[in-house]
Amino acid sequence: MTHADRPARTRALRRRRPVLGVLGIVLAGAALLAPSAAWAETAPPDDPNLKQTLSPDLAIVHGERVLETGHVDMGPKFEKDGTWRFLIHDDVARADADAKSVWRYPDETVFHVVDAAELTVPDDEAYSFLGADPGETVWVVPQTQNPDVVWLGWNTQDPDVMKTIDRGITLSLTGVQGPGVVTTYLQSGSFGAPQVLWDSRKTDAQPVWVDVNTHTHANWVFTKPGVYLLRLTAEADLVDGSHASDTQLIRFAVGTATSPAEAMAATWQGEDDPTSTAPASAGATAGSTQDATAPANRDTDSSGPLVPVLIGAIIVVAVGLVTGFAIAIARGNQARRRILAARTGDRGSPDEPGSTADPGQAPGPDPGRDGSRGGDA
Repeated sequence: MTHADRPARTRALRRRRPVLGVLGIVLAGAALLAPSAAWAETAPPDDPNLKQTLSPDLAIVHGERVLETGHVDMGPKFEKDGTWRFLIHDDVARADADAKSVWRYPDETVFHVVDAAELTVPDDEAYSFLGADPGETVWVVPQTQNPDVVWLGWNTQDPDVMKTIDRGITLSLTGVQGPGVVTTYLQSGSFGAPQVLWDSRKTDAQPVWVDVNTHTHANWVFTKPGVYLLRLTAEADLVDGSHASDTQLIRFAVGTATSPAEAMAATWQGEDDPTSTAPASAGATAGSTQDATAPANRDTDSSGPLVPVLIGAIIVVAVGLVTGFAIAIARGNQARRRILAARTGDRGSPDEPGSTADPGQAPGPDPGRDGSRGGDA
């Protein structure tokens, strides 16, 4: 190849190298960010299972109920006398056309998280917040439905609630009692980092904003089997200027061997009032503080959860572009120095007559020539 051919090939390589650099970095970033498959399953924003409309005629019923499978939402609803209540929407009609979905009272309802919910904690730093070591077994009520496990979420879709509340509600965890750690988080996809909403090891109330007409499901992780009580408060400013609030204990029997009857009979052991909105005192663990005014931390039919994913993708691409161009510029500078060194070896530098080498190159003859000018052809 002659010297005349080299610049054209060098320019072609320079055009390709930034692209290759970006591609390599994006692929490497994907490999690092992708969590274990069992932990990466999510409900995408357009999941048809998240699209629902609640009838205003759904009854509020009494009676003990143990839920091991099926679709369930927690949410606010007004009783007939106008009292604001935080209740459990038992959506049995979704699985059985002959059944009728109803609202239930939390103190008469138990979520039995059976052993079909067991997962092994992955060896991935992204899940270090779970409170269990890699390889340990935990019980997971998943964000995407597992037909063998109860599917628990929350909604603000009761028609009277949607007409009455001002923009949305604040859903707060103020206490947890149980034998292990409880965490609740959202995850937007295999590239999205877990977004922790509630953590029972924290000591302050943890509010989460929920927009009106929202239907959300999250991951609920329990590190040990046994009975858990989660104290949740649903509150909202109403369009008439008043404020509504209700606090309830949500009951879990985690593990197939754990008795739902034991969970039904469990009582709050703290000195504070179990239906108080104040943070739990000694004897109970509570959630962490979070800004309740910002409509964040939600996975709904909207594209809100995609924002972290898009930001992450933009960062990865930007890093790739900068790195690729930096590599191309550095190599281009090296090529120019080699060409300059080759030429000055015969003709000398125009600035310093008699010089035979570029100041950045080690002195010496061009190994590809015999000292004649014919090699520049």
